[in-house]
Amino acid sequence: MRVEAALGLGGNLGDPVVAFATALRRLETHHAVSLVRPSSVYRTAPWGKLDQPEFLNMAVLVETGLSARALLDLCLSLEREGGRERRERWGPRTLDIDILTYGGQTIDEPGLQVPHPRIAERAFVLAPLAEVAPGMMIGGRSVANLLEAVIDDTIRRDPAATERLRALPAV
Repeated sequence: MRVEAALGLGGNLGDPVVAFATALRRLETHHAVSLVRPSSVYRTAPWGKLDQPEFLNMAVLVETGLSARALLDLCLSLEREGGRERRERWGPRTLDIDILTYGGQTIDEPGLQVPHPRIAERAFVLAPLAEVAPGMMIGGRSVANLLEAVIDDTIRRDPAATERLRALPAV
């Protein structure tokens, strides 16, 4: 059985656009994952830990035959391949990949919570997700409605980064 999942990608160290393209290419070549629709790239202020560079963020809808746990393992593997080092919570990173939704399911297991537990608070997650799935329901509310409640002017589409991403091979 294949399910639709939404992933959020972010990074603020190195070249996040290349990291996104590499991760998307690896997802696309995985036998149990198909890319459905990537969002534009968004430039966002840091969240949680403010004394760090701006982030680039995006979302991608995928169809997968992987379980949620196996998809998480794949995402963590892609983060490691992208040079991710977990040194401090909300700190700078080369690549972060979160499972935002998984087939409309609610999952609460050690190390895996879906929908992402703080999704309704994070405009930097909701803005790209609303671009690709505005009607998706999370906690009884649409993504577009959730975004309206938290949007601010620090979240902005980055046309140059989006064009770079789309110009890189196999994205």
